Amino acid sequence: DPTQRWLRELAALSQQLQQVHPNVLAKILKQRTVYQNEEIVVIDKPYGLPVHGGPGIKNCIADVLPILAKMLENMKADPLHLCHRLDKETTGVMVLARNKEAAEKIRLLFKTRQVEKTYWAIVLGDPDPVEGVVEIPIVEKEVKSHQSHYKMTLAPNYRLCPEDGKVVKTRKTRRAESAVTRYRRLASASACSLLELQPITGVKHQIRVHLAFGLGCPILGDHKYSHWSKLAPQKLPELTLRRLKLEQSKARHLPLHLHAHRLCLPLGQPLDFVCKPPLFFQKTLRKLELDIPKD
Repeated sequence: DPTQRWLRELAALSQQLQQVHPNVLAKILKQRTVYQNEEIVVIDKPYGLPVHGGPGIKNCIADVLPILAKMLENMKADPLHLCHRLDKETTGVMVLARNKEAAEKIRLLFKTRQVEKTYWAIVLGDPDPVEGVVEIPIVEKEVKSHQSHYKMTLAPNYRLCPEDGKVVKTRKTRRAESAVTRYRRLASASACSLLELQPITGVKHQIRVHLAFGLGCPILGDHKYSHWSKLAPQKLPELTLRRLKLEQSKARHLPLHLHAHRLCLPLGQPLDFVCKPPLFFQKTLRKLELDIPKD
């Protein structure tokens, strides 16, 4: 049954790369190398692979950088360096540096917002307006519920006064970081949309928070930011479930549909890297009848 197979594929996505030997993981990343020169190595990051280690994480990119460097160059190669991070569930373009100097140079480019990043996301609903900029500061807060946990959330500078509907300035949250995301809709169907996103700043979970809480369009498969007060699988519209041939009880298996599609790095001359969305993302687009734009 193709539906059952699709479900099994989705359920296995997160676990796959946690089960393999570090040498096998390095080999997978080598096969996913899209560009290299004397300064950098660019990989197409797979789904479900964290950049850094942590509790319960067996495999991460940071741990296999020495093995990957040797596989790409020679046995005497220095370990590669991380220059930026992508969430564990985010796929796509990721830049690694061959030496410390290159890493520092690239980190500075990210910090000073000289790197152009373009993401694709499949979201629930339709943003209104269909194109624009979300500029709302973000802060980390504890969610007090039967299962206390931490989430990033919006800390707006203004709010509407309930008495008279006037816009009033709120007290600034000292810990809030300014966050800016540019977005535009590329396609919409099946109660979902495909969005192109350009994060101007780089706050943790910025795109996910701006889409879910700022635009009311959470990313498909984002079970963390689809509700504020609870940890529960995302609730999907009837039409979306029908098109995906999925029951609501199986929605928890849906992976996060967020992909780092393109990155432009001004290293001497501008270097432009593009990674196609992973297979599960492409399948979802087809099932939802969302048309992939031609680059």
